[in-house]
Amino acid sequence: MGTKKIMVYTKLFALVFSMTSCSKEDSYDSIPTNELNLPETPYDYTSLNLPSHFTTNVPGQPLPTSINGTDNTPLDNPITNAGATLGRVLFYDKKLSANGTISCASCHKQEKGFSDDAILSIGFDGGLTGRHSMTLINARFYQRGRFFWDERASTLEEQVLMPFQDPVEMGMTLDEVVTKVQQQSYYPELFQNAFGTDEINSDRISKALAQFVRSIVSYSSKYDLGRAMVTSPGANFPNFTTEENTGKNIFFQTIPNGGGACFGCHTTEAFISANPGPQNNGLDAFSSTDLGAGNVFANPIFVGRFKTSTLRNIELTAPYMHDGRFATLEEVVEHYNSGIQAHPTLSPALTDANGNPIQLNLTETQKSALVAFLKTLTDDSLSSEVKWSNPFR
Repeated sequence: MGTKKIMVYTKLFALVFSMTSCSKEDSYDSIPTNELNLPETPYDYTSLNLPSHFTTNVPGQPLPTSINGTDNTPLDNPITNAGATLGRVLFYDKKLSANGTISCASCHKQEKGFSDDAILSIGFDGGLTGRHSMTLINARFYQRGRFFWDERASTLEEQVLMPFQDPVEMGMTLDEVVTKVQQQSYYPELFQNAFGTDEINSDRISKALAQFVRSIVSYSSKYDLGRAMVTSPGANFPNFTTEENTGKNIFFQTIPNGGGACFGCHTTEAFISANPGPQNNGLDAFSSTDLGAGNVFANPIFVGRFKTSTLRNIELTAPYMHDGRFATLEEVVEHYNSGIQAHPTLSPALTDANGNPIQLNLTETQKSALVAFLKTLTDDSLSSEVKWSNPFR
């Protein structure tokens, strides 16, 4: 594929002293400072080529296995190749922060499952974010369509503009973001390709970024290879080790049958939440400093509840939970095995018949097997695919 190089130039002011006369305009030099590499033909962001198990419900299952009905893409913002290409550039452009040091990708790193390996992310001026960076993988598959851990953004189009305006994260106003985009020589053509004219405004910035994020979908893991060989997720996968199949059985089976019922919250083949709303997974016995969705919705039932994220590429997205308290998958599994707290809004799925927090009582071998299964959800293509990588190279 050929490569079109769009050169970015800045003009440096230098007063020229010479025997010949010159105007002030003649005293500027154009010096290449960066290079934006984009393909002549845009990458394909629209053809998902989802395997059949993504779109077909397994008969007789109490919970949906397909992602049907969960896509939150609005009718007025379908993904286009040109739109997602523009979104990719905006996503990686550090010029869109107050001091030119932070981009969306600074806190959502491709090689880290579009999350951050730091417990709290570092903002433009060295400040720390209030919560751990949530993965962007499979963001398009969430029926409720709300975003952030506390679901304060009603749509992805709304969410993508908020980090720009956060005083810790990127420190800009929306008007400043629009002006900064307008000042860059490479954007008019990208907006023209995406929207038919080169007009730059916040609505178009929002839509392009949302298109790029929604294009980040995982369906090429070891799990998917095995799932394609069988008729249901409960069957043993031929490409799995004995340990991985054991872990898979624990993940899918109900608690009375010796499983962990993990599929109850991480539902469908996208391993997302098909449950309409944030949940409390018993991290704490009570909420004090971070009320989660309780700060957003005027109902005490939401206190201590947070959005359930996908498990796709979870091996790469450590640390875990909204506050990054768990450094390893082993710690996550142990929490659900023995550490669930009796919070007043604890999800009913995590309580026993008496309303107390469940105790799975898994053996060390079983816990190791569950971790082994979770690692089969790693999709290396998301970490290496050029179309989701930094174009400023």
